[in-house]
Amino acid sequence: MRRYALASRRKVNIFKDMSVLTTLDSRTREIFRQIVESYLESGEPVGSRTLSQKGGLQVSAATIRNTMADLTDMGLLHAPHISAGRLPTEQGLRMFVDGLMEIGDLTAEERSALEQQAGPGARADEVLGQLAGRLSGLTRTAGLVLTGKSDSALKHIEFVKTAPDKALVVLVHDNGDVENRVINLPAGLPPSALEQAGNYLNRRLQGRSLAEARRMVLEEVEAKRAALDELTSDLVRQGVAEMGGGDGLNLIVRGQANLLAAETLDDIDRVRMLFEDLERQQDVIELVRAAQEGEGVRIFIGSENRLFSLSGSSVIVAPYRDRDQKIVGVLGVIGPTRLNYSRIIPMVDYTAELVTRLIR
Repeated sequence: MRRYALASRRKVNIFKDMSVLTTLDSRTREIFRQIVESYLESGEPVGSRTLSQKGGLQVSAATIRNTMADLTDMGLLHAPHISAGRLPTEQGLRMFVDGLMEIGDLTAEERSALEQQAGPGARADEVLGQLAGRLSGLTRTAGLVLTGKSDSALKHIEFVKTAPDKALVVLVHDNGDVENRVINLPAGLPPSALEQAGNYLNRRLQGRSLAEARRMVLEEVEAKRAALDELTSDLVRQGVAEMGGGDGLNLIVRGQANLLAAETLDDIDRVRMLFEDLERQQDVIELVRAAQEGEGVRIFIGSENRLFSLSGSSVIVAPYRDRDQKIVGVLGVIGPTRLNYSRIIPMVDYTAELVTRLIR
């Protein structure tokens, strides 16, 4: 095992303030490392007796107990409820990931599982969603990909009412990509307006490029030549805006069901909040886009994610590049703070390297 020796040899962006770690002697570091590793494996508070029985430390349970008390005073551990055991705090997890964790290469099976999605002749736009799903399956988290919107023409557009004041705009591209966007419905919109607006837009999509269709629709609506009432015209304008691609970014999320593996009521509440966070796609995009600000894998733990702070989640992401070495997207995973970081970090890193090779 080699510390931060990732498969692609790319730099891992780590937390810069390691002053706390430098104050710990080697025995304290080893006790802390074993506490965190035991917690990440079991999810349970770790007690001094458990550590002393594991062997390898060659110190008494009393010494371990005193060290755990010191680490708690330093803010690296905390005691949940009345348990005699300790859990790492977010600060403790960050210090472990940055300064104590060792990362090895992926297994041959893990590499093969990812490479199968990006074989010769594979199209990048098709592979991204598949890789997000494969990452999700291998890590038991939710897979994320942030990429540019599809450049292919639209084949079909449909409005689906989801609430009295909201509708889902379903955009189907010629290449098979499907995008879903939520829009607000104008008050007093008649029930037939959704179908009428969809039919109107689809007739204008046929045989035209996306730019041509958008231009024709906007001209007709503005000139009131669309034979639509005012409320339906407003709906058409929103549909045209969604056809335009918004901010040019598209978020793909796969494997949300993996986040439902909750064992306690507190876990279930956090998962519920996480699902609510994921619904706010623009906020998620802003967080994942932070990975474009530096090289290599970025790791956001707990409250370091402004968006996911309440749901107690971690995000591990890495950018991928085009043939000009320009960052064109980001991929990774989101899950609970109790993740197998040493396994997932190189997996995310290698997946980003695969995509970079594919699109060069």
